[in-house]
Amino acid sequence: MSATPASAAFAQTYAEARGKFLQAAAAAGLAVESHPHPLAGRDGEPLALDVVLDGAANATRMLVLSSACHGVEGFCGSGAQVALLQDSAWRAQARAAGVAVLHLHALNPYGFSWWRRATNENVDLNRNFMDFSQPLPRNTGYDDIAHLVVPPAWPPTPEVDAAAQAFVAERGAKAWQAAVSGGQYHHPQGLFFGGQAPTWSNRTLRAVLARHAQAYTALAWIDFHTGLGPSGHGERIYAGPDEAAPLARTRAWWGEQVTSIYDGSSSSARLNGMLWLAIAAECPQAQYTGMALEYGTLPLQQVLDAMRAEQWLHGHPHTDAATHQAIKQRMRDAFYVDTDEWKSAIVSQAREAAGQAVKGLAG
Repeated sequence: MSATPASAAFAQTYAEARGKFLQAAAAAGLAVESHPHPLAGRDGEPLALDVVLDGAANATRMLVLSSACHGVEGFCGSGAQVALLQDSAWRAQARAAGVAVLHLHALNPYGFSWWRRATNENVDLNRNFMDFSQPLPRNTGYDDIAHLVVPPAWPPTPEVDAAAQAFVAERGAKAWQAAVSGGQYHHPQGLFFGGQAPTWSNRTLRAVLARHAQAYTALAWIDFHTGLGPSGHGERIYAGPDEAAPLARTRAWWGEQVTSIYDGSSSSARLNGMLWLAIAAECPQAQYTGMALEYGTLPLQQVLDAMRAEQWLHGHPHTDAATHQAIKQRMRDAFYVDTDEWKSAIVSQAREAAGQAVKGLAG
């Protein structure tokens, strides 16, 4: 295991994070397959989904590690991936167990660079894996509060705050969270918009899985996220179908503390169009076991308010520079705690979970 401090794996910008990932792959002697994004980053830098396959050619089981499904959350996931690429002992353990590791760095590079959670299409990628040939579900709860979630003015007026508080008082905080974050498909400028067609990130991820993951009999997936739960704590949220057997397998590998959106044990609301559905579609041959490793940052209301402000800013691009910068910094702070203590907690839990995944895949 590398003696490099955990904090050294993390970065302050997407470009720096990508550089560290590419350098770690090169140091490990691994090739990088880059899928360029059509748009440029905040500082004019190129954007890409970078793919690294680490494993023997005859491996029959695969662990997928992915970052930046929700753009700005990539500061965390990228750091975890860099640390794992630098962990020669863990890499040797995986190879000896016949497990290949597929690193997907920055599923949503646009959001990572621009400090947005959404893609360039203003879509929440973890709500975008829908059958768009069928009628999309209606989130009537969001319909009721869309004008409160992203109000016409920021900061919200006292009337908006009062109406939001009345909703919570009447229906409860969980109902507010479910209405806001469960996913909605009819308010394109709102939060947690799932889109009306597959995004660039959706299409590119599917192509990568089709290219790299269809030869394996078993697949595990750890998708790194931030923004829910106590600061620095990695909640292990089951990411799979509402079925007993895969949930039991997930808990056997990663512990009984694995939570689920289906039984209400997770800090996450129940969602539509989740990322893991790409595996089911592109790799039906494999037994699949997956989770989101969700690291806490700030209290939930602070996180949601940072997202509301940033979404308002997205619709008001001519906002003055000072307000723009303050809202953007608040957004990054909501999803990335820039302290050595937090970063050490992220890496130690990522290493534990990755080690458990290899053992689980090895049987």
